[in-house]
Amino acid sequence: MQKPVNTSIQIPTPLPRAIPSEAGVPAGAILRFLDRLDHYQVNLHSLLLMRHGSLIAEGYYAPNSPSRLHRMFSVCKTLNALAVGLLAEEGRLRLDDKIVDYFPDKVPADVHPWIREMTIRHMLMMRTCHASTTYKYNIHKEWVESFFTTPPTHKPGTVFHYDTSAAHVLCALAERLSGMPMLDYLKEKALRKIGWSENSYMLKNEFGDSHGGSGLMATSEDLLRLGMLLIQKGSWQGEQLLPASFVEEMTSCLTPNALTSGVISETQGYGYQIWRTRPDGFACYGLGGQLVVCLPKEDLILVTTADTQGCGGGNDFIYNCLYEEILPALDTPLSKEEEARTALLRQRLSSLRMAPVKIRCRALPDGTYNTSFLSAGACGGRINHKIFKLEENPQGFTDLSLSLSEENGVLSYTRNGASCRLSFALERCLPDTFPEYGMYCANSAMWLSPDTFYIKSHLLDTSVGSVQFELVFGEEDVTVFMKKTEETLFQEYAGHFYGRCGKDQ
Repeated sequence: MQKPVNTSIQIPTPLPRAIPSEAGVPAGAILRFLDRLDHYQVNLHSLLLMRHGSLIAEGYYAPNSPSRLHRMFSVCKTLNALAVGLLAEEGRLRLDDKIVDYFPDKVPADVHPWIREMTIRHMLMMRTCHASTTYKYNIHKEWVESFFTTPPTHKPGTVFHYDTSAAHVLCALAERLSGMPMLDYLKEKALRKIGWSENSYMLKNEFGDSHGGSGLMATSEDLLRLGMLLIQKGSWQGEQLLPASFVEEMTSCLTPNALTSGVISETQGYGYQIWRTRPDGFACYGLGGQLVVCLPKEDLILVTTADTQGCGGGNDFIYNCLYEEILPALDTPLSKEEEARTALLRQRLSSLRMAPVKIRCRALPDGTYNTSFLSAGACGGRINHKIFKLEENPQGFTDLSLSLSEENGVLSYTRNGASCRLSFALERCLPDTFPEYGMYCANSAMWLSPDTFYIKSHLLDTSVGSVQFELVFGEEDVTVFMKKTEETLFQEYAGHFYGRCGKDQ
């Protein structure tokens, strides 16, 4: 859940703003960008576009909002690198130091030679000796210790492998040397001066450590201000907050990574805990479409928050829309319709909403779609308020029922003896709190066929992802398929369940 805002903190200086044409960006290009992402059904939560130091487009897909903290996942890896760079400038470490020297209490006596050889620089470049995140082999084993005890797969300093445990250890290193939480250290040194939100924080793991690889909770504007600081090589309003040479080095291509992903946007190289992008840019990148894309030559920054999990190629859709709609239009002659398009863009950005589930099915010979059955009345009268007793299952679900009206509904169910309710709407996303977890969410539903009902719950809290329910009704029974895209939690909301009609509520 979100931490309350500290109202005693001074509000940061507002960002400079301009209309798109004043920064050489036609409003029509941004409209086409939005249209294409809608067409691809990319689930954006927010969008910010800056050029020449001015914010020219900002929009939040309700119920998301400017002040709400969002899970930024691996964007915090870039913050780890900045903390390490500042500590190096203070003389508390050197990038070519062996990491084992800083964690004698975590390193076994018989540590593997390749682990002993590993340097801080290797970790910053994702050239560790591990092919994957070590703590995921045993999530309940102390995460820093696992980095030193998991058998390595290759010599350090050689090939690129994305290793979140390396980022977690870098965060722990910053906290050991600074004597404070990593994010607090960065706020004190730099972030507070650029207007970063004071109520941002890092999630903790079960051992009480900052989740250094994925735990950042911050606002979309925080990410934009971070991008500004990086594209300005650590300078802010005439003050050098970060070592310029370190920022320049960390955002350059230090490691080839062409073999590690089939997604072209993730094969452009890697710096220090930051990705390289086309064309000659760099990006902070968090799971699910949390992006800070910085293009220095174009003097442009794009920030998105999103949930692209389960949307194949979702992140590439965002990149490609930027490359194919925005970049070719930069500094091109404006049309006579620019003023009207600017007004249309302003209205569009102010009225963005998360799209409800919309799945086209039953194609007709003329190429249209039969949607006559996609209403709450399809078989609602037969199943409305009916309680279905579920067969025994490991997840502990014992019964469920649907309560439907023309516009809204409630899925009620019992799990491990606890009564749970999830509200949804049929033509929009309805804000609610997800049962058991107490997480903020937005839910919508639709009939996929006369007997199949689909509910999708978008998680918009410390977890970002979705939980989905497909209910197929027979004459007196129901088959349920549950699926989740959230990274680590909600495992119980996955699988198949069967139940028979008991009685009305």
